[in-house]
Amino acid sequence: MAGQKEENGKSKHLSNKDYEEELLKLQIELVKLQEWIKHKKLKVVVVFEGRDAAGKGGTIKRITQTLNPRICRVVALGIPTERETSQWYFQRYVPHLPAEGEMALFDRSWYNRAGVEKVMGYCTEDEYWEFLRACPHFEQMIIRSGIILIKYWFSVSAEEQEGRFRKRLKDPTRRWKISPVDIASLNKWVEYSQAKDEMFFYTDTKHSPWYVVEADDKKRARLNCIHHLLSMIPYEGLTREILDLPDRVITKGYVRPPMDEQTYVPEVY
Repeated sequence: MAGQKEENGKSKHLSNKDYEEELLKLQIELVKLQEWIKHKKLKVVVVFEGRDAAGKGGTIKRITQTLNPRICRVVALGIPTERETSQWYFQRYVPHLPAEGEMALFDRSWYNRAGVEKVMGYCTEDEYWEFLRACPHFEQMIIRSGIILIKYWFSVSAEEQEGRFRKRLKDPTRRWKISPVDIASLNKWVEYSQAKDEMFFYTDTKHSPWYVVEADDKKRARLNCIHHLLSMIPYEGLTREILDLPDRVITKGYVRPPMDEQTYVPEVY
């Protein structure tokens, strides 16, 4: 990665040019990984968790930017319905697990119970502790079924999180990203930290470890996460069939209908 180096080996500044060049290289590799997943009929789940505004969504967006949505899809569930709240907790997530040749990216996941539900009081203490007991067994089950499970925790400082919240409030295109629950999280920093520590204690297991992404620098976080993801699944570049466009055939005798008989979008620009 280009840029002047500090003593710790990191560049003092990652320019937009360097970032875009590195991102393009990684996205080309992601396409190769996607083709490998389809070819080998792999089933991959990637969980993205972390505090609000930690950069999960931006990283997911860069991963999916050049991929086929039929192979790599994003799972971002909303508030559970009344029926879903009466189900076995993990039940609403199971239908979204991948079939052969698919990769599912969970923008938040079943770990909602160990985070926002615990801190904001949306679940009972019994439900919370049952989740911590059951979660490692649930993950072991899906891993034994043949699913590759990778879990990322995006770590962001209190100062950086607050700064991102303020930017969202000022930007009309990003205000939808912030909710009253997000605002409330600012005053519950310690509670969220304690919940994260407890969650890691029970669910950072040998068969399903957490990988922490330092996310105060969004660009570095995206590149580091994608680079690590690529390293987690051994893949090879497949030789694709070389396609060639034939000469366009001009058919005689076809008369296009009059243009004024169709409704066109106004050319404002």
